[in-house]
Amino acid sequence: MKSFSLAFVITACCVSLVSCSSSPRQSSKLKTGQSRLNPVTPGIEQLYRLDLIPRFHTSTQIGSFSSYDRSGGNNDGFGGEYSYIRKEDDGLVLAELKGPGVITRIWTPTPTDDWMEFYFDEETAPRIRVRFRQLFLGDHPAFPRPLVGYGAGGFYCYVPLTFQKSCKVFVRAERIQFYQINYALYPEQTSIETFRPEPSETYRLHRQKAMDLFASAGSDISSYVAPATAEVKTIKKKIVLSPGRTETVFQTNTPGRIVGIRFTPALAFGGKSRAVVLRATWDQDTQPAILAPAGDFFGYAWGAPSMKSLLIGASQNINYCYWPMPFDQSAQIELENQASDGPLVTVEAEILFCPVARRKDEGKFYALWRRENPTTKGQPFTFIRTTGRGHLVGFVQQSQGFESGNTYFFEGDDQTTIDGNLVIHGTGSEDFYNGGWYDVPGRWETRRSFPLSGCLVYQKHLARTGGYRMLLIDAYSYRHTMLQTIEHAPTGNELLNDYCGLTLFYSEHRPTCEIVLPPLQERGVADLERIVFATWWNVPIYAFSFRDTTLTKSSHRFGNQDVRFLSMRSTGDDWFGNHFIGFTCELPAAGQYKIALDVVKGPDVGIVQLFHDEAAVGPALDFYAPEPEQAKNQYLGTLDLPEGKSNLFFKIVDKNENASGLGLDLVNIICERVSEIQK
Repeated sequence: MKSFSLAFVITACCVSLVSCSSSPRQSSKLKTGQSRLNPVTPGIEQLYRLDLIPRFHTSTQIGSFSSYDRSGGNNDGFGGEYSYIRKEDDGLVLAELKGPGVITRIWTPTPTDDWMEFYFDEETAPRIRVRFRQLFLGDHPAFPRPLVGYGAGGFYCYVPLTFQKSCKVFVRAERIQFYQINYALYPEQTSIETFRPEPSETYRLHRQKAMDLFASAGSDISSYVAPATAEVKTIKKKIVLSPGRTETVFQTNTPGRIVGIRFTPALAFGGKSRAVVLRATWDQDTQPAILAPAGDFFGYAWGAPSMKSLLIGASQNINYCYWPMPFDQSAQIELENQASDGPLVTVEAEILFCPVARRKDEGKFYALWRRENPTTKGQPFTFIRTTGRGHLVGFVQQSQGFESGNTYFFEGDDQTTIDGNLVIHGTGSEDFYNGGWYDVPGRWETRRSFPLSGCLVYQKHLARTGGYRMLLIDAYSYRHTMLQTIEHAPTGNELLNDYCGLTLFYSEHRPTCEIVLPPLQERGVADLERIVFATWWNVPIYAFSFRDTTLTKSSHRFGNQDVRFLSMRSTGDDWFGNHFIGFTCELPAAGQYKIALDVVKGPDVGIVQLFHDEAAVGPALDFYAPEPEQAKNQYLGTLDLPEGKSNLFFKIVDKNENASGLGLDLVNIICERVSEIQK
């Protein structure tokens, strides 16, 4: 996790943060002649008026305050040196903006019980005073769930904080850690009603609609997507894809917009080959607007359904997408099975269509899938680089390292460069997806889905993790150029990895980025062959001896290195024979695996053997030593194991005559695939 430290004074911050995109009153003004058809008032309506998502934003500037390390290091909030823009006598200023504008998102993984205050329109007293932690819990009347929330290690708030003249965010604390505050600024003539803690009845109605929508993730929300009074037609079709076959799912020569796409069953696009491709083309363009492995488009992670966001994902055995997709004259949606052999792919398709043509102030929907395998040393992973006018609305990321047990690449920061200026610098990859503490149990470690963000998966032993984030009011709008990247190492992008990214966006004209897919053989999931399970960290223990056994986590210093291990100590006999311990180890693919251990030998450890179905599998290894010493890659046997979870049992079958006890100091379990299981 990197933090975005705001240790600069406000003048410096205005250079690196607030004014990261030159002057908002100059370079970001709308061009003469651009459409101003019924502009949407910035604020709460933007959270539920999904029919308005394609419209170009009238904001002059978007940006973020955060605690990222200004020195280029990885101290993005740990020490708090950069976690403010200036100090005042009794606290820290986290953000300060001149209006009209709106704060669109607040995030932190480290909330405190300190008072947070929001000052609007140059007022000397705060309109809102709330405990920092309480901002996200849903028990403050101005910040209700599910517009605020927490999970996967992070705390987030999407309640729009609008202001006409100014807004200052202040915390009465000597120190805070990680945070991000996103905002949008608007032209001077824009009339925005400043946020009121005691809202009007109209605001309450808008807010309730937004709350109802946010609570509907995974269900049919097409009624929010279709324009008011528009007729919605549902086109149903059964698709049977044989290898090498392309089928048209939907085609029309009538102007309109798609307000829903559904495919069932949800597992139809599963598997590691990424062979089934979703393609959509607008207005007889010679190139597709959507081109992605079908599963990845719906948020699959390494071949399995994972994401259940508000607008796109998989739920109740349905792959769904509710991003509005307007077009001028025609549309075509296709599925292609690019596999050379294999089973048929059969799906039931539903397309929800409205005969309401694209407006002049709307962009067309695009989906760009990119893979860098490996990533480039010294350069961040690029989600998208394009020119034109539009706004980014979604990201899905799958990241895998090449070394089992190492997910350190997720320390990398996201960076957004608009019209040539860096406007957003994040604090860590999981932070970008509203999470936090990606390698700490109970936080980012499991698959979690929230309306606009979530964790796709975290598998430390497979060096895999990923996340998603959908943008509504906080969309990244651009007028001329857009570059969205994310680092793949704590600093310097020095780690090489396998990164896949899906970027969802709207563009006025065809974007200049190339929307193509790599060949099928370069597209599939690449499983690690050597899997290391760090028992000293967080590998599930399936079972261990029924009596007279203790487990502790300990360490021993060898030279300049502290080696951590799980220490088991037993006395006497167990009820059913030898003392034992079993671990649940999840493998990415079926195969024949060599099983080995990294251990610490010592004076009170025993003789250990691998068992399967109560039969010894390999040699019994004596881990006795008169003084502690490291022993790596100690081979215990070979097993045929399935894809998924297997329980590996290790028994202390005896002890050396010089050993003082029955123990096992276990550092790692190593499963190395040596061949595939023959069918």
